[in-house]
Order: sequence, then structure tokens, then C-alpha cells
Amino acid sequence: QVQLVESAGGSVQSGGSLRLSCTASRYMLNGYCMGWFRRAPGKRRVAVAIIDQYDTANYGDFVLGRFTISHETKTNTLYLQMNSLKPEDTAVYYCTAGPCQEMRSSLRGFNYEGYGSWGQGTQVSVSS
Repeated sequence: QVQLVESAGGSVQSGGSLRLSCTASRYMLNGYCMGWFRRAPGKRRVAVAIIDQYDTANYGDFVLGRFTISHETKTNTLYLQMNSLKPEDTAVYYCTAGPCQEMRSSLRGFNYEGYGSWGQGTQVSVSS
């Protein structure tokens, strides 16, 4: 039901920073989360960062200490601040909105595909 529109990604050198945004068509409901997933070439789509209505955040181990997820309530906008980018961060990044239980479970390998709404995807490229 919710529509998600992502900002453009970008191309940066290793060690650089990017900020992604995603605007939702409605506010975050109780028990629902928003998050960022990514899909590298030849790989499955995996969770990067998740946030709930209380601003409690969870991250994939591979981005801990480098990425920060946040949500601006009045504009229904989700952000992902990416610092110290590495070539292995190169991927298409997707914004999602869906039930918190299933989305958080994806961080330990459960398949979240089919449970939420998705943005169109945006390319992030990090060169050596």
C-alpha cells in the first residue's frame, strides 16, 4: 500500500561518503519498520539497516560503525548516511517498509522478500 521513492545514488572513491533518502507516501504504522537493503551483482538482496517508529535501529554486521539510518517523521523520509565506503559496498540499494518482526529477522538470514513494499532501487558504486 505504501509507495516509496528513493533519491539517486552515486559514484564515489573508497573512503568517501554518500547519503540516500527515501520518501514514503504515508507515516510509519505501529509494528512496522523501514529499512535499507542492497543487492550486489550476482548476490541476493540483504538487509543493511532497519529502524522502527521509536528510532531503534539495527544494522548488518558488515556496515556497523560506518552507516547510520534515520527517519524524519514530519516528512515521512528515511535516510541512510554511508561513511568510509568500500568497494564491497557497491550494490543497488532499496528502501523498504514492512512488518518489524520479519524485517529484523532478515538480519539473521530469514527471507523478508514478499513481506513489504519496495522503492525502485538506486545504484551506489565505490571504486578503489
